[in-house]
Amino acid sequence: MALARQVLCLCAFVSLPLARAEPIRYSVAEEAPSGSLVGKLAEDARLTPAQLSARRARLLSEDGRQHFALERASGRLVVAGRLDREQLCAQSATCMLPFELLLDNPLQFFRVEVTLQDINDHSPVFPEERVAFEILETSETGSRFPLEVARDLDIGSNTVQAYSISPETEYFSVSSGSRSNGDKYLELLLHKPLDREEQAEMGFSVIAVDGGSPPKSGTIEISIIILDVNDNAPKFSQDGYTAKVLENMPEGSVVLTVLATDPDAGVNGDISYQLSQAMGQSDSAFVIDAITGEIKLTKPLDFEAAQSYELSVRARDGGGLSAICKVLVEVVDVNDNAPEVVVSSFSSPLPENTEPGTVVALFTVRDRDSGANGKISCALEDQLFFSLRPAYKNYYELVTVSALDREETPQYVLSVTAADAGSPPLTSTQSFTVDISDVNDNAPVFNQTSYTMYVRENNVPTAFVGAVSAADADVGLNAKVTYSLAPEAGAERPSCSCISVNSEKGHVFVLRPLDYERLRQTEVTVSASDAGSPPLRANVTVRLVVLDENDNAPLVLYPAQESGPASSELVPVSAEAGYLVSKVVAVDADSGQNSWLSYHLLRATEPGLFSVGAQSGEVRLRRPVTERDSMRQQLVVLVRDNGKPPLSATAALSALLLKDLSDVRLPHSSPASEDQGGSLTAYLILALVFVSLLFLISTAVLVARKACRSKELKAGHVLYAADTLQSGPADAAAAGTLPRAYCYELSLTTGSGNSEFKFLKPILPSLPPQRCAVGQGPREEQDFPGVPVSTEDMAPDSAGTLSAGQFNALSFN
Repeated sequence: MALARQVLCLCAFVSLPLARAEPIRYSVAEEAPSGSLVGKLAEDARLTPAQLSARRARLLSEDGRQHFALERASGRLVVAGRLDREQLCAQSATCMLPFELLLDNPLQFFRVEVTLQDINDHSPVFPEERVAFEILETSETGSRFPLEVARDLDIGSNTVQAYSISPETEYFSVSSGSRSNGDKYLELLLHKPLDREEQAEMGFSVIAVDGGSPPKSGTIEISIIILDVNDNAPKFSQDGYTAKVLENMPEGSVVLTVLATDPDAGVNGDISYQLSQAMGQSDSAFVIDAITGEIKLTKPLDFEAAQSYELSVRARDGGGLSAICKVLVEVVDVNDNAPEVVVSSFSSPLPENTEPGTVVALFTVRDRDSGANGKISCALEDQLFFSLRPAYKNYYELVTVSALDREETPQYVLSVTAADAGSPPLTSTQSFTVDISDVNDNAPVFNQTSYTMYVRENNVPTAFVGAVSAADADVGLNAKVTYSLAPEAGAERPSCSCISVNSEKGHVFVLRPLDYERLRQTEVTVSASDAGSPPLRANVTVRLVVLDENDNAPLVLYPAQESGPASSELVPVSAEAGYLVSKVVAVDADSGQNSWLSYHLLRATEPGLFSVGAQSGEVRLRRPVTERDSMRQQLVVLVRDNGKPPLSATAALSALLLKDLSDVRLPHSSPASEDQGGSLTAYLILALVFVSLLFLISTAVLVARKACRSKELKAGHVLYAADTLQSGPADAAAAGTLPRAYCYELSLTTGSGNSEFKFLKPILPSLPPQRCAVGQGPREEQDFPGVPVSTEDMAPDSAGTLSAGQFNALSFN
């Protein structure tokens, strides 16, 4: 351990975040206990223990075996398990165990190399436990008898250093050393001639001692049998043999043939061969034919397991003499191993807003073959969004090269192909499945640009009228859509509070009953918002159209239906059939067919005397007046709309049948006063004078008003905007009722039996506010106003009877 501490922490510096320019080097003795300190890796890498934990520091080795462990808390590199230098590096002069220290966020590498120092943990071992020599007694002094050298798996000073004989003998000594080609030899040296008659056999041990502290030794038992006459040992044709064998050669293939000769004759010249294998290769892959000397394979060879084999062949003659030669078998690599792809780090899923250049995966490629067979190239199948980037040595990074879009491609299957340069080349493929996670980058989209929904007036509260629907191309919470009413910023009028939308399903409800006469249509803005962070939203306009129902009965404008007696129409008895007596004017607040009015004579004093125009409401004489007809006629006209079911109203009016002006009666005269003719004539004269004056005054006022009205119109003082008026008579007829709020004046001249009603322009300035508006609200007044009746020219105290001046002042528009 003292030596290990002296060579710890060979200083290097960190250049780029990816890797160090020079590796960090340590050394440690083999067989060090688990947990033994190798070096302070964090300190040498200029990192803190906190950084090791935060950046997920880990060790990666090329062969996948973990010989060392990193203590993140202290930053120390310690031994993870048993380290046997001989098992890991065989007889190599140096034994280095390389690996990489890998850190994330950002990605960084450190190359670490640990040299494994040899200790004297193996004793010298001879290939054979016992060797017998048959030596002719005629052997000369100085004869040499070869032995297999002892093998020690240790290296350096820990290997075999010396040989000795025990017990010592005066006949033999041990000689060892190295030849010019580097091969070691061990021989027994004969110092004294043998005498079979004095001693036929002898035995002793040869001891091999290594240079360890303490030293270790190995022993081989030597048995000497003294023979006669055989004075020539076998001799190989070569001092050493070398053969090259393809690793894929089948079992039983001949590697090479050794040849030894012996000049002796007979049994002393018969040679047999024996094969012994080097230490550490106990499971022999070779066998030799004892007669022919052919060395054959007993199993296929593997270049990746062993690149060469050292064999010893002994040739022994029939007289006991032998010779040894070395056979070196070199294994030739063939391309029998496909490249391997080892993934170190892989990130999936990736957010779709990942920046180009982001590292998705880190992997290394390796091939157990050598030379061109182990030279690897990597390629990524055609991809527009990912590419391969070399990182360090045989490490590669899989990185993004362009923006990702989950809505277009939610998953990528990437195939990395590694190919060697052998002939034919071998390949392997590694697939990476990269899922793309969603980011809230898509706003909801409605399935329509706008919505129009319909509801009938007088609907039930919370009536369902339709639904809006929006879809979001994202997923999860980013695609969960909720609906709400959006406030109308800067609107001239507030949005209708009668509409509600279900936040989950987008159902639209009308919260309260609506009145078509007050509200024809309204618009709201519905907002669809997703649940992303921040949320995205979209708006759509929902137009609610109210459909009319027949919920308004006709309203009689003329004759006025007040609590007093109905006004009387004056009809001369000389009038012909078709004479216009009066006209019933009525309106209906509904629209369409619900406002189409028809007039019917419900009852009359003389039913056959009068007729009512079904569409115009004009009351005319059906036949000439006769003397049998009563002077006062009472009529009731039924006004009915075209709804289903229809609604109706009645209008009561009266008519006075007069022969001349002397027949005029005061409104409140009783039937008994008709006999007072003289008194009535005076009243009629006064009434005629009064009516004439009133007619002149009314005409003057009317002319003056018309002149003022023309002047106001020319000056541009218009009370109603152009967009509030219907386009023309055709629109008014289509609506089936009077289009706007007007006041009406009716004028009839006495005796105008064939005159028709003339529609005049509205007299707007004189409208009393309480009588000129039926609908309420800022928009309803423009869309559907009521039709008022002007009472300027009707005396409130007339007790329901029109005077002559009032008849002259009445006109219809």
